[in-house]
Order: sequence, then structure tokens, then C-alpha cells
Amino acid sequence: MGYVEGRNLAVEYRAADNQEDPLAALARDLVQRRVDAIAVFAGQSIVAAKAATTSIPIIFFTGFDPVASGFVASLNRPGGNATGITVLNTEVLAKRLELLRELVPTAKSIGFLYSPTNLVSGLDRIQKDMETAADALGVKPLFVEARRPDDFEEAFATIATAQADAVLVSADAVMFSNRKTLVGLAARQKVPAVYPIREFAADGGLVSYGTNYPEAYRQAGDYLGRVLNGEKPENLPVQQVTKLQLVINTRTAKALGLTIPPTLLARADEAIE
Repeated sequence: MGYVEGRNLAVEYRAADNQEDPLAALARDLVQRRVDAIAVFAGQSIVAAKAATTSIPIIFFTGFDPVASGFVASLNRPGGNATGITVLNTEVLAKRLELLRELVPTAKSIGFLYSPTNLVSGLDRIQKDMETAADALGVKPLFVEARRPDDFEEAFATIATAQADAVLVSADAVMFSNRKTLVGLAARQKVPAVYPIREFAADGGLVSYGTNYPEAYRQAGDYLGRVLNGEKPENLPVQQVTKLQLVINTRTAKALGLTIPPTLLARADEAIE
């Protein structure tokens, strides 16, 4: 889009280090600095940015329903000062459960590791969707929360104590920022796990199934460029990224003593050996 950081673009980076409380102050600080646009990549960050300004363009990236979450009035006509990119997240939970059941056919209980502070659309809906999908597969879901990285050890201990046969890791900022820690804990507990994006599998996770995030980020960058060139967010429809990719780490499967079904391996977009 013609913008290069350090040449004709300055980026003010702000991060809350997996804490929710500082977000409002960070957003207000950016507004006071009169930035030309704000890019946000997590649910509660979007809420904080929208509360801080109704005039500065906001480009978001989210796995939540932007309309149900109150980010925009509609996908085609966002209205207000926010628009962005939405990826499939809760919609593919059932498919991730199916993948776990294919990998561990004898599974009776599957843990769902999530961060409640990132669920702007509400945990009730996600739990209901999970329970419906799990019931159809004949497995029992175990909901385990981890608000911050310090909670991961206890969360996996809970999963082990409950003797869950596998783990499904949610798609949110806390999990994304701590991929290697989560993959390491799953390996130590010797529990099969399915993750939301390829980067987990690349870091040693068993399987990932979800959106091609680098491509989605490029689309967010495209929208930022268009806004910096003068277009208004209200005229830019929310873009839905629907292409999904399945990545299997065969080395991790061997370490766990799992045999990947040939039919599943054939469906994979990538096999990491």
C-alpha cells in the first residue's frame, strides 16, 4: 500500500502483557497521541479501542462475530469508525473436536482450555456449542480456564487429574502469545492436543486446524493502508476469511504413540516431520 515503517509510517506499539486492566489506559494514550488509525488484534482490545474513540479509524482482527460483539452494525455496512477482518473461530470448534476423535478414537473426555477474559461474545454460547458437538461425538467436554500464563500449569494439572483423553486449545490472544509453553505442557503430560493455527504445530504441537493467519494479517494491513489513504471504515465491509488449513506434526504423533489415520493425513494441507 506504499507505507514503510521508519520511512513514511510510524507505529506506536502498545501491549498489555496478557492483562486486561491496562487496555483502557493504553487505548486512551493512543487517542491522546492523535494517531491516524488504531489496529487491534484481540477481543478486549477492540472493546477498549472503541470505548476510547468514535472518530479515529479502528481496524480490527477477530475470531468473534463482529456484529454480535457490538464492533460493527453489520458486516456489509459497519457504520461508525471500525471495520476489519474476521476469521472462523467458534464455527470450527466442532471440526476440531472431530479431529481429536479421529486421532484418539477411544476418547471419552476432552478438555477445552480457554481464557475467559478474551471471550467478548460470551462463554455461554461457546459452552453450548461445545456441548452440542461433544454430545454428537459421544464425548464429555471439560472446561478449564486460564486467565493468564501463570495459570497454565494448574490448568494442565486439572486436565490430568480429570483424566481427559485429549485437549482442545481455544483461539485467543493469551494462547497465541504463549504457544511454546502450551505445546511443552501438552508434551510433558503426554496428552494429544489440537490447536487453532499452524504456528502451534510448527512449534511442536500435534495438530492445528484453522485460519491461515499470515494471509488474514495481510488483509488487515491492506485495510490499514486504505484508511491511511483516506477511505472511511464505515465504507469498508468487514472481510471474512473462510479458508482453513489442517497441519499435522507427525513427529509429535510418534512421540505420543499415535497412528495418524491415512485418510486424515491425506486431508492435511501440510505434514511437519
